[in-house]
Amino acid sequence: MLYIIGLGLNLKGISLEGTEAIKNSKKVYLEAYTVDFPYTEGEINQLVGKKLELAGREFIEGLSIIDEARRKDVALLVYGSPLTATTHITLLQEAKASKVKCKIIYSASILDAVAGTGLQLYKFGKIASMPAWKKSYEPDSFMEIVKENQSINAHSLILVDIGLDFQNAFKQLEISAKKHDINLKKLVVCQQLGTRRGKVMYRDIGELREFEGVQKPYCLIIPGKLHFVEKEMLEGF
Repeated sequence: MLYIIGLGLNLKGISLEGTEAIKNSKKVYLEAYTVDFPYTEGEINQLVGKKLELAGREFIEGLSIIDEARRKDVALLVYGSPLTATTHITLLQEAKASKVKCKIIYSASILDAVAGTGLQLYKFGKIASMPAWKKSYEPDSFMEIVKENQSINAHSLILVDIGLDFQNAFKQLEISAKKHDINLKKLVVCQQLGTRRGKVMYRDIGELREFEGVQKPYCLIIPGKLHFVEKEMLEGF
């Protein structure tokens, strides 16, 4: 049996069902390539009470975990909700194709937590992912999703690549917006939502150019057309 278990947003976010599945598992992996954790590996190790093995992208996409799960109970722990990343959905598909039993155990994710900004969830458009730029690779196509969302007055949630600090992400956002003729006025910055260090910041673009101290994981929201209740909530931050 393969368990794909969501950890939720903080150390107490894992469900009772998830905890029981971990106890029953002979091997426990921690998926370590899609998010900057708001806690240490040691803290999660102490919580689950079992030795954890870090699982990188190459290991997961290599699908050897499915062969293991054919012979014994194996758990894969995923920050937030277990099927947010497409890699994990592929893992589920491969398990079914290989006739290996697979159980998904859900938990809270950033898609739940952004409701704490006061922005109405049904007014969000497509989710965009911002990759980290390299010297010869500066992708900005994620802004096309933002443009599409803005055409219907929808809010745009931007998930930021692992390891990318706020100032570099903000610079990439400004450059990309300019290339795609998008006028940025205000931005919502969400830091470590669901944890005791969780914070929502609603700032003018000019203020954010010198903004420091945003802790990972964080995400960005470009608001669409605001209802007056949404506006009041955001301005309260």
